Amino acid sequence: MKFDVIIIGSGLAGLTAGIRLAEAGKSCAIISNGQSALHFSSGSLDLLTHLPDGTSVTHPKKALATLAELAPKHPYSRMGEIQVSTLIEQAQALLASTNGLEYQGSGDENHYRITPVGHSRMSWMSPKRVPIHGIDKALPWKKLAVVGIEGFLDFQPQFASNTLNEQGVEAIPYHIHLPLLDRLRDNPSEFRAVNIARYLDKPENTQALADELKKHVDDSVEAIILPACIGLDAEEPVTLLQQLVGKAICLLPTLPPSLLGIRLHQALKLRFQKAGGLIMPGDRAEEVDLVGNTVTGVHTRNHTDIPIRSEHVVLATGSFFNNGLIAEFDRVYEPLMELDLLEVLPRNEWTQENVFAKQPYMRFGVNTDSQLRPMKYGEVLDNVYAVGAVLGGFDPLNEGCGAGVSMISALYAAQQILQHHKSEQTTSAVVEAAQ
Repeated sequence: MKFDVIIIGSGLAGLTAGIRLAEAGKSCAIISNGQSALHFSSGSLDLLTHLPDGTSVTHPKKALATLAELAPKHPYSRMGEIQVSTLIEQAQALLASTNGLEYQGSGDENHYRITPVGHSRMSWMSPKRVPIHGIDKALPWKKLAVVGIEGFLDFQPQFASNTLNEQGVEAIPYHIHLPLLDRLRDNPSEFRAVNIARYLDKPENTQALADELKKHVDDSVEAIILPACIGLDAEEPVTLLQQLVGKAICLLPTLPPSLLGIRLHQALKLRFQKAGGLIMPGDRAEEVDLVGNTVTGVHTRNHTDIPIRSEHVVLATGSFFNNGLIAEFDRVYEPLMELDLLEVLPRNEWTQENVFAKQPYMRFGVNTDSQLRPMKYGEVLDNVYAVGAVLGGFDPLNEGCGAGVSMISALYAAQQILQHHKSEQTTSAVVEAAQ
């Protein structure tokens, strides 16, 4: 098999790169090993919430210049302020034009989203149904109902309502019993958000949920907050519920697997496939053929003898969670190509004793040039691009930039590949004209 681009990894970075390239006419294959990390995410996306020195960031685009001074090896700094600002707009446009997704937010100014325990957490883009408020603004409602489902342990309305009350919002906790879920409730391991949504998304069951809410929730309540257990594949069941109840319906993510994260992954995956992209599920890249500084083929678990060939390779394998980086007792390494890491510290400096402190290992990752081409033994690999969490030089947790780095670096790498193809076509045209 031969493609223009092979993408290794089907998370946010891999799918973003794949969509951009496939819709530009390139033949792309994504090698997907296991479940995407998006299934474990809240569905909200962060861009930059804090600088490395701990300074809070309310306006991400305006903070890029300062970030470059403090962290010149941060992926945003490598790509440059102008490029990143442009790609932020492209990322927002990509989300806005993807069927099944409705997001709110802007790279010009962060917003606060309400977490499952009622705290306000800074974010860049959030699903439309997640309750948010501006940096210096309050929630648009004065009185809320926070509703849990009896027996569903992944969401506790009392915690969320207590926290909201402390912030000056009148939030009333409720638990409702839905007999239609009794079959699931009898098996706690099956009583999860995704399985509940498969029941509640049926119109007759959405009506039953609406009837239960109207029976228990106070009429003076302006909005109802539910765990994200409805609207697995589309927005329509939530819209129907809102119409039936006559009040704003908001959703909060639950413990994994997260419906909002799954919905984001499914929508992006479908868009990539509709553009002609191929996904190879349950496969794993295990080895590459390297000639000089060029990767000529990728061997996978299911294609051991015959390599998959392409002109370019995008490495979107993630960090430790997805085995894009491996930690052994005395070393950290990138397992597929043994690429150079940006930062290598002695074993006793990987972590800090205080678990709430910044952990140095979070910044570990692959070293690249300004085009995000990774290095091996100090030399750049000509046709490989590293994107997303496998990159080094940033702390996705403390800097609040994980999703942003994934989308922006993926779009940047795709741009480099498309420019390379355009340059080759121009050169070929010149040669042909000369002949």
